[in-house]
Amino acid sequence: MNIIDDLKLQYKMGGLVIQLIFWNVALFVLPWLVFSILSLLGITIDYIQFVSLSSNPSYLLWKPWSLLSYSFFHSGIMHIVFNMIILNFSGRLFMTYFTSKQLLGLYLLSAIFAGICYILVFYFLNINAPIVGASAAIMAILVATTTYHPLMELRLLIFGNVKLWHITAVIIIVDLMQLRSENMGGHISHLSGAFFGFIFIKLLQNGTDLSTIVTRLIDFFANLFKKNTSIPFKKVHKNYSKPLVKSVSKIVTKDISQQQIDEILDKISQSGYDSLTKEEKEFLFKVGK
Repeated sequence: MNIIDDLKLQYKMGGLVIQLIFWNVALFVLPWLVFSILSLLGITIDYIQFVSLSSNPSYLLWKPWSLLSYSFFHSGIMHIVFNMIILNFSGRLFMTYFTSKQLLGLYLLSAIFAGICYILVFYFLNINAPIVGASAAIMAILVATTTYHPLMELRLLIFGNVKLWHITAVIIIVDLMQLRSENMGGHISHLSGAFFGFIFIKLLQNGTDLSTIVTRLIDFFANLFKKNTSIPFKKVHKNYSKPLVKSVSKIVTKDISQQQIDEILDKISQSGYDSLTKEEKEFLFKVGK
């Protein structure tokens, strides 16, 4: 298996957190490569202006997608590296208690909410500036997890055992202290995302799952483009005197494969992907196809 196959396998088997990281990294690297090549040919295009979110609300008329696209693009290497580290950290903690659909819903909805807050604040301050970065959505994930389980203990290399709310509190305090800095818009979006993460969990605890908004939209568009495989209606006469026979062979086969997958995933979580044997990697790759 080559590097491409390894990346494909990790994307398929890594879960939504890894997939979000892949999307963010791909949308950072690929446009940079393409437009760097174009610049060598004398063609200069500032693609960031098409995906960034402007504080001028009128810009949404010609690029409405920017209310969401800004949360998948980054301005520099350190920007994306730091964000992906925090996304991996907070996303894995969130997935301890919640589902992939809830994580995706929280990521997208918090990005939209933080973007709207950013536009409103800068509009009233009469400041016109663009913004990119996944920080707001990542803050929502971190604060949501902290709101649900603030006393979760984590072990840090230097500080030893600390509670999750300690880490979250420090990050929020830093954002508050830097509200008057040059990156004021970024910190406003961070705090807006944090607020949305808190509200998301409180509503969820009261029986309202906001992530279903995203799930229903995705299902709607998926069904819209899905090929209709329905067959014409036929009247069927059933003989209810005969008992129905259930087949269990497929379930048994699936359970055995799932057990092997679970064992390999446990090995990855404990020792890392590189600890897998060649046979285990090939097995996961075949299952992921």
